[in-house]
Amino acid sequence: MEKEYKNSYVFIAAYTGMLTFGISMTSIGAMLPNLTEKFTLTGYSAGAVVALLPIGILLGSLTFGPIVDKYGYKILLTICSLFVIIGLYGMVESSSFTLLQLSILLIGLGGGVINGGTNALVADISGDSKGAKLSFLGVFYGLGALGLPVILGFFSGRYQYQQIVAAVCVFLLILLLYNLIIKFPPPKHPQGLPIKQGIKLFNNPILLLFGFFLFFQSGIEGIANNWTTTYMEKYLMVSPEQALFALTYLVLALTAMRLVLSYILKSLSRSYVIYMSLIIVALGSLILILGGNYLFTIIGLIFFGIGFAAGFPIILSYVADKFASISGTAFSLVFVIALTGNTVLNYLTGFVAESIGIKYYSVIILISVVIMFLIFSILERKSLTKE
Repeated sequence: MEKEYKNSYVFIAAYTGMLTFGISMTSIGAMLPNLTEKFTLTGYSAGAVVALLPIGILLGSLTFGPIVDKYGYKILLTICSLFVIIGLYGMVESSSFTLLQLSILLIGLGGGVINGGTNALVADISGDSKGAKLSFLGVFYGLGALGLPVILGFFSGRYQYQQIVAAVCVFLLILLLYNLIIKFPPPKHPQGLPIKQGIKLFNNPILLLFGFFLFFQSGIEGIANNWTTTYMEKYLMVSPEQALFALTYLVLALTAMRLVLSYILKSLSRSYVIYMSLIIVALGSLILILGGNYLFTIIGLIFFGIGFAAGFPIILSYVADKFASISGTAFSLVFVIALTGNTVLNYLTGFVAESIGIKYYSVIILISVVIMFLIFSILERKSLTKE
C-alpha cells in the first residue's frame, strides 16, 4: 500500500517544530531582565518563574509518547506549537504574575511535546539513517536557540521587546499553518497501546540503559549551559557580557557539529562517534580544570559543544531501532529519565559550588563522562548497539 504522506514534507514540519522549540528554550532567559523590571521580581520569585519551564517540559515529555502512538503526530504537534506561541505572547503581554506563570508553563509543556515529538517523528521516517537525520534535526534547535537573542539584540534599539516577540509569534504561527496542509504518518496504535507492552518498557534493561546514558548526557549539557557563566564571573572574574559571549561558542560548536554529523554518520559507525564524543567532552573538562583562564575556558566550551552534539541524536536512533513499534512511548520514557538527570546533576553542581567552590564544576562533567563510557560499554558487550 502506497503511503499517503511525503517524507520531505514531514521532515520540513519536524525542522520547523524544532526551530520553535529552540526559540522557546531561550525565550525566558532573553526576556528575564525585562520581566524582572516589569513585575519587580526578587531573586526568589524570578527563580520560581524560571522553574516552571522545566516542569512544563517534563510534563510534555511524559505525555507525548502514548498520545502520538495512538493519535499520530499532526494534531499534537500543531496544538503544542500553538501552546508555545500563546505562551510567548502571554509572557510579554501578561498584566498579572499568575498569567506570566501560566504562560511560561505553556511554553514548557508545548516545548516538551515538540522536542520529543519531532525527534520521534524524524526517527520513524528516516529508515537506516536515523542518526544522521536526528543530528540534522538538532541543527534547527541551535538556530532557534541563537535566533531569539540575536533578534532581540539587533532590534531592541528600535522596537519595544513586546513588538519584537509579537513579530516572532506571527512567524511561528505561519510555520504552524504548514502542519495543517500536509499529511503526517498514521498512528501506530489507533486502538491504543497495549497496556502490557507499555508496562514492560518501564523495566526493560535495554531501554533503561539508554535512558541512564541520557540521564548523564542531559545533566552535563545542563551543567555546561547553567554554571559556566557563574564559573567565569566568580572564579575568572570576567564581566557578565564576556561570560555570555563565551557560552555562545558552545552553542555554535554544537550546532555546527550536528550539521557535520548529519554527513559523517552515513559512513562512520554510531558507536565509534559516541566514544569519540565522550573523549572530546572529557578533554574539554580537563582543559577547564587545568586551564583556569578565559581563553582556555572558551576552548573547553568548544570541545563541549563538539562532544555534546552526538549524544541525543545517536542514542535516540538506537531507541527508535530497538522499539520501532512503540517509539513514541519509548522516547517519552528516556526523555523523562534525561530531564531527571538534568535536574539532579544541576542540584549536585550547586552543592559542590557551595561546599568546595565553583572552580570544580567541570569535575562533575568529567566523572559523568566516565560513567557514560561504562554504560555504553555495557551496551556494546551485550551486542545491543552493534552496527
